Amino acid sequence: MSDEYEGAAYEIGASDETVHSAWDNSLEPVQTVESGDVVRITCRDSTGGQFGPDSTVADIADLDIDRVHTLTGPVAIEGARPGDVLEVELLAVDHSGWGVTLILPSEAELGLLAEEFPEPDLYVWDLEDGVGRFANGIEVPLDPFPGIMGVAPAEDGAHSTFPPRSVGGNMDIKQLTAGSTLYLPVAVEDALFSVGDGHAAQGDGEVCGTGIEAPMTVTCRFTLRSDLSIDQPQFETTGPFTPSGRDEPMYGTTGIADDLQEAARDAVRQLIDHLEAERGLERREAYMLCSVAVDLKINEVVNAPNWVVSAYLPEGIFPAEQRRSA
Repeated sequence: MSDEYEGAAYEIGASDETVHSAWDNSLEPVQTVESGDVVRITCRDSTGGQFGPDSTVADIADLDIDRVHTLTGPVAIEGARPGDVLEVELLAVDHSGWGVTLILPSEAELGLLAEEFPEPDLYVWDLEDGVGRFANGIEVPLDPFPGIMGVAPAEDGAHSTFPPRSVGGNMDIKQLTAGSTLYLPVAVEDALFSVGDGHAAQGDGEVCGTGIEAPMTVTCRFTLRSDLSIDQPQFETTGPFTPSGRDEPMYGTTGIADDLQEAARDAVRQLIDHLEAERGLERREAYMLCSVAVDLKINEVVNAPNWVVSAYLPEGIFPAEQRRSA
């Protein structure tokens, strides 16, 4: 998607005056718009600018967690009232040419296998020509999206941005790319919309705790919908439902357990084993690749006492000579 979109009524930069790192319905809006307006919003990377193209793993030691999930906003939509629905059309989502994937120290408790990867790690991605380049010639297709979009909660006070909420927030739905439409239940007057946590690519599950974290510019149209009533976010999208956006050969591993989290862990563990033994990646590289390019899917939850989760690895990200199938 082009980084230019004609017709934006407002442009909001990511200055110290326009960003925040907590949900709070008492925050003053940085801009007030009307239903139907198009707004172009610049977002810092998810750490609030603490990393860049020249960052190294040593920089993780200085990471200020309080600045993680730096969001731009809030944007007030004039006339929005509790019970309304805010329709957010994503017209363009554009990255800035670089991104990072992090494994945080295990004490941060971020990541599906945090205890198994206690040491921090960082990979800096060069993003161009629609792909992110990784180890061993691997190329991950890019489909930028904001990991966080939401409106202010009804509960007063400051609330963490880490857990998703009924009003949106840190949902990490990788299919909310340009061309998608998100519907959010409004909980406070003027809705107070914020956005951030841009990902150039991410696998369903974001298993190491980060995707390709990148600064983004999000162009969207806000429309108030008093004809709708929803309790939690809903959306319309055309994908991508696989990393390339089309059906493609996959290699899959399964996790079978009586707990969905443990089943997911088992599926990812097995895929990391496969990437290490069969694809020549180091385990830390395999864990990060799973987070940005591997999709977790629930295959069944009806045959008690065990449930099945599978991890899908796209063959197309590998050089042709390394693929197991055509």
